[in-house]
Amino acid sequence: MLTPKLKRNIAQVLPFGIIWLMFGVIFLVVESAATNGFDHIPSGVIRLDYKVFIFAMLAVTTIGLIIGTIESLFLNRYFAKSSFLKKIIGKLIIYSIFLFVVIGITFPIAASIELDTSVFDNAVWNKYFDYLNSITFMSTSFQMAISLGASLFYAEISENIGQGILLNFFSGKYHTPKEENRIFMFLDMKSSTTIAEKLGHIKYFELLKEYYNNLSKAVIEYSGEIYQYIGDEMVISWKLEKGIKNNNCIKCFFAMKEDLKGRQDWYQKKFGLSPNFKAGFHYGQVSIGEIGSIKKEIIFTGDVLNSTARIQTLCNPHNVDVLISEDLIKILDVGDDFQIKTLGKNELRGKLETMELYTISKI
Repeated sequence: MLTPKLKRNIAQVLPFGIIWLMFGVIFLVVESAATNGFDHIPSGVIRLDYKVFIFAMLAVTTIGLIIGTIESLFLNRYFAKSSFLKKIIGKLIIYSIFLFVVIGITFPIAASIELDTSVFDNAVWNKYFDYLNSITFMSTSFQMAISLGASLFYAEISENIGQGILLNFFSGKYHTPKEENRIFMFLDMKSSTTIAEKLGHIKYFELLKEYYNNLSKAVIEYSGEIYQYIGDEMVISWKLEKGIKNNNCIKCFFAMKEDLKGRQDWYQKKFGLSPNFKAGFHYGQVSIGEIGSIKKEIIFTGDVLNSTARIQTLCNPHNVDVLISEDLIKILDVGDDFQIKTLGKNELRGKLETMELYTISKI
């Protein structure tokens, strides 16, 4: 069974293969049409037949998937703290070297298929060296540059607005508002005002970046979706079935705690303090849809968001790190892994009805 992290990695890499396949088909068909009907084809050009076409499509798709893997799992992290210009130039240099090596491998194979001979045949390599000195090589380099540019553009947009949101925009899933049952966790850094005053604006911002990066690992592992960052507050959401499955929403909270605890010494050394947080949980029905004209977003609306935010504010009066609504507790099957304690009926600011709240701890 695929883990949420592996599913996310596959979902990140797969669009690269699709982008390269799409541009590969377009350019190969255009090039074939341009050379069709010529009695004499330059020696550096491979005549298109179904075998060459299938090989070419498999090759470009594989290249796209490899680039997607390198981008998502390695280069994106390596250039995470670089400026946009440095990031683009660095990636272009690395990928250009990679693609030149790929051409050196795939062209001789394709030529051997066309000539129906061994890849070590002199005719294959004569054709390869003719290709390197031909306009076709320039054309292929241009094609690869377009495919690379499109896939890197996709990667940057996906990173900035979120992969799931980008795919929803492309699919038009929420172009018409829909209703869903969702679990929300409103997570707030403790003593954030005091921390900001102590560190100053720039250092505090650096702290927030590291803090959010640490918390994101658990969100991925337990199938959550980051809905918003609001200053020092983070809003995480689950579709109901994903959130209650294996107690993902609750396990996410405790995994976040463990991840921060594991880097406590690092935070102390870097910032002179170790951040911590409190959180509130609730679930209910929300409306989801695209909104905005100048800047579009996919947003949630519903009373559950207001209630969850107000539940979280009651952590301090109760001196606990987590509060969960009775509605959510009733549909969770916490088993023997957690201990639940009721904190009685509570008034939520702006609400007429009281709500029974619970806190939870690991056994």
